[in-house]
Amino acid sequence: MTENLQDYRQNYEKGKLSKSSVDSNPLKQFQTWFSDIKKSKTVEEVNAMTLTTLGLDGFPKGRIVLLKKYDEYGFYFYTNYLSEKGKSIMHNEKVSLSFFWPSLERQIIIKGIATKTSKEDSENYFNSRPIGSKLGAIVSSQSDVIENRKILEKKLNLLELEYADKEIEKPAYWGGFLVAPISIEFWQGRPNRLHDRILYTLKEHDWIIERLSP
Repeated sequence: MTENLQDYRQNYEKGKLSKSSVDSNPLKQFQTWFSDIKKSKTVEEVNAMTLTTLGLDGFPKGRIVLLKKYDEYGFYFYTNYLSEKGKSIMHNEKVSLSFFWPSLERQIIIKGIATKTSKEDSENYFNSRPIGSKLGAIVSSQSDVIENRKILEKKLNLLELEYADKEIEKPAYWGGFLVAPISIEFWQGRPNRLHDRILYTLKEHDWIIERLSP
């Protein structure tokens, strides 16, 4: 089966990016772009990002997760530590995050080191979740093979009865990861594929800013 996609082309003309225009701090530059995409109201989940890890089988794997917080230390997301991605991160802490916002013709690629957040941080976020999401974290042995969906639904029904009158506590195997960036690349689409690429690289405690060839 072959499908030729060579006629799928897009000319990018919505913006430009230069070393002189970006913030000296990449996290502040990220905040600016994140604010821009929120204001544009052109993306349903602006915090959706691709997390790429190196699996126990030696293969890289990317999947969409949701950014739940960012600050001067980096980028936070939450998951089951016993899931495939959780095990991958514990095996190899080097990960990549990427955002693609086609409506503004922008992409951000982040390389960083992932570490578990504190128990307090994980509990604070878990407690902020809707009841269904809390129970879902308990129901699912994430990434394990299951026979059918009915198994999940039956387990959920039992848990709804069990926790009807009591607090749902965070499972020990569930929590957050902080990705501390070591490099962040901002990509702005430009005409004729001569895109603007500005790369921040952490050198000791300073961010070095360079322009990359498209």
